[in-house]
Amino acid sequence: MKRLLLILPLCFALANAWSQSQTLNLYPEGIPCKNDLIEEAKEGKDGILRISKVHEPILDVYLPDSANGSAVVICPGGGYTILAWDWEGSSMAEWFNTMGITAFVLKYRLPHWETEECRSEVALMDAQRAMRLVRSKAEEYDLDAEKVGIMGFSAGGHLASTLATHFDSGDKDAPLVVERYGCRPDFAILMYPVVSFDPEIAHGGSRRNLLGKESSAEEERYYSNEKQVTSETPPTIMIHADDDKAVIPENSVNFYLALRKYGIPAALHIFSQGGHGFSFAEGKGAVEMWPQVCEAWLKERGIL
Repeated sequence: MKRLLLILPLCFALANAWSQSQTLNLYPEGIPCKNDLIEEAKEGKDGILRISKVHEPILDVYLPDSANGSAVVICPGGGYTILAWDWEGSSMAEWFNTMGITAFVLKYRLPHWETEECRSEVALMDAQRAMRLVRSKAEEYDLDAEKVGIMGFSAGGHLASTLATHFDSGDKDAPLVVERYGCRPDFAILMYPVVSFDPEIAHGGSRRNLLGKESSAEEERYYSNEKQVTSETPPTIMIHADDDKAVIPENSVNFYLALRKYGIPAALHIFSQGGHGFSFAEGKGAVEMWPQVCEAWLKERGIL
């Protein structure tokens, strides 16, 4: 049995290697707010690959056998300290591929390791560039540029909801072609997301890592994404567990209510059990059904 357990992770790693088609640098022209960190990648006893000290932000590209034209950028979570790379990244990309969706896993810079000058800016900067870059590659990857979404887990869910509320339509006069594309997602999938920096419901670690130990009320409001929803925020589905003690479900509930206020198509599914960071939630009860729920929602939205 031990031999089998050793072989299975290796097979899964090889499957990931075969599925990933290529890697795209976000900033071939030079990285803004560049750091001098040496990236680290460690696999824990739980088998999860955790990446920290991201130096060069990239997109890993996962191409389906039969593409339907839709695409998604995936933001793994990790409290803005690490990225749970396979747990909430590459494994999700492979799942999207089974539905014909082209997936891009975003290795974004982590505020915990950044300087004070750039800390609150780099993750959103990377997510915005990732969305522009995917749209700029629409013809190359046979994508519909109006069916490009964002998915995020935990703190990656905060990044995804930040992008869904802090975007622009691009600069048509920009010297760089990629900057001429808009960065608004066409849909958002938020998994047990950090959404709010309201002290009563915020995940303290994510807030501290993004804004530092001392943050102003203005900064907290700017990154409390339930307070930044407008009529332009994209349709969103939220998945959470009622017994999540790390990121309480009020984060999803309040974002859902804000979306309803503006008449934006939204779905909220709170399962009674599952805790936090459950990924595919295998063996965790009813919450294990979230992929089917999400797939049905994507069909309703015309993404599949």
